[in-house]
Amino acid sequence: MSTHTLPNPTASPASSPAARFVRTIPGMALLFGVGLLGKLFEHVIAILHAQHPAWPLPHIEYVLWAIILGLVISNTFGVARIFQPGVATYELWLKLGIVLIGARFLMQDLFHIGGMTLVLVAIELVLSLTVMTLLGRIFKLPPKLTSLLSIGSSVCGVTAIMATQGAIDASEEDTSTAMAAILTLGAIALFTFPAIGHALHMSQQSYGIWAGLAVDNTAEATVTGAIYGDAAGRFAVLSKTARSSFLGFVVLGYAVYWASQGKAAAVENKALFLWQKFPKFVLGFIAISVLATAGFFTHGQLNSLSNLSRWAFLPAFAGVGVRTNLRDLVGQGWRPLIVGILGEVFIALVTLGLVYWSYHRGAIQ
Repeated sequence: MSTHTLPNPTASPASSPAARFVRTIPGMALLFGVGLLGKLFEHVIAILHAQHPAWPLPHIEYVLWAIILGLVISNTFGVARIFQPGVATYELWLKLGIVLIGARFLMQDLFHIGGMTLVLVAIELVLSLTVMTLLGRIFKLPPKLTSLLSIGSSVCGVTAIMATQGAIDASEEDTSTAMAAILTLGAIALFTFPAIGHALHMSQQSYGIWAGLAVDNTAEATVTGAIYGDAAGRFAVLSKTARSSFLGFVVLGYAVYWASQGKAAAVENKALFLWQKFPKFVLGFIAISVLATAGFFTHGQLNSLSNLSRWAFLPAFAGVGVRTNLRDLVGQGWRPLIVGILGEVFIALVTLGLVYWSYHRGAIQ
């Protein structure tokens, strides 16, 4: 499974901003088209179910329809070159949606829920880094591949792996292998986590926080929450954003370690390094929440921001399916995937237990 090595739409310095934007239009149209088609499928099936309740029709949210349609396109027709620059913008839409959804959290909510979430995130980080490192050594993975898997599983998936690659001088092979393993596990979570949540009768809040803690990639964590429900999607964003805020510190720690081993460039300015690696959308999320708490937005404007966040998530969710190529699993090797599965199952069970413990203490509803 891979991201198709989609090009950055701003990567070519020779072309003008207008030309680069024009090149993204076909791919963005594809993402929005897939997302809207997913909503149409959900709507049509809801109508058919109302008219023919005896028919065994699947109740699937548009989020999952968009992913399934994207997977079909990616793994049958493929993504033509003309669409690739626009498909690569799915992360921009995802981050915009996360920033806008900050309007639905007041600061008192963030302090109440976020404080406990930060404690759970800290536990998850320590456990994930430790377990993945031990498993990597047991299965004799290359040391830098183990580092990439550890960072990707503990913080924010592919984004963390890409942020770490240059910092520790990891090879392209190790990077692509780690990304494939993380994306595979994220795809599995889309189907397994909601089933577990329903089986355990988890609340929207507790399930959302668990999804944000246990699912690695930001896109997959957000989608896994949204599949369960709108409120669960919001809380998945909250806990996942809390995890992402640790990105710079974790990458810095590994960069310093590999530099001390003489196998990576030394970090000269640690403060500047932290700022460069820090995910800026986290600041946008907090800023929107502060403005909402201060009463800067009217009720109508808050509803508009909420609707805009849903529109921003639409192409992001579609991008999860469109960018995923199942054929790329072939040749990646079984050991990184086994290490990832064992580590992720352990972390998912531990974080589920922690969320249940917090629930019974009244910290999570």
